[in-house]
Amino acid sequence: MVDDPYRDRGSKLGLGNQATVWRFLRAAMVVAAAALVAGCFQPLYGDRSATGGPNLRAALSGIQVVEINAPANTPEARMAVPMQNDLRFNFTGGGAAGPPTHQLRIQLSGRRMVVSATNVTGLPIIENFNLNATYSLVEIATNKPVLTGRAVATVSYDPSGTQRFARISGMHDAERRAAKVISDNVTTRLSSYFVSGS
Repeated sequence: MVDDPYRDRGSKLGLGNQATVWRFLRAAMVVAAAALVAGCFQPLYGDRSATGGPNLRAALSGIQVVEINAPANTPEARMAVPMQNDLRFNFTGGGAAGPPTHQLRIQLSGRRMVVSATNVTGLPIIENFNLNATYSLVEIATNKPVLTGRAVATVSYDPSGTQRFARISGMHDAERRAAKVISDNVTTRLSSYFVSGS
């Protein structure tokens, strides 16, 4: 009797194994589900919207950023203009603004907190700067708010002990970083509103 080398080939490859068949079927179902859902994906910054409306860049470029009012010589006053510029750049991408459809109104409040101080001198080692922004998106045609929200940013900085200039520089840098975080958070929330409608 001659031994057939191809007789057990299917069992060695696992083709006859029921567990392998189930793995293959599960993988096929996952691929089929991914293919069905792939048409539902809409890139956030795509050229077209899924509903046929204006794309996100056109919708964002129609937002008019209202001047942020803040008392003079305060951290809020120092952050107001850079935040407005960041928001305008985020909305237009550096291009021209579209016809205004909405107004963005923002109120800022910030405060500093000492996190850690030295035992010897009592000077702070680490400080936090907390920035709160309350914003509302108002539709110009109806003058009604369509979206309100709040964004919070907390950043740490090293006040550098007794070096006055380094302390002020670190504090201003923390304020700029907090303002950038807030403007990016507001941009993301407004983008979500224009894409999903809520």
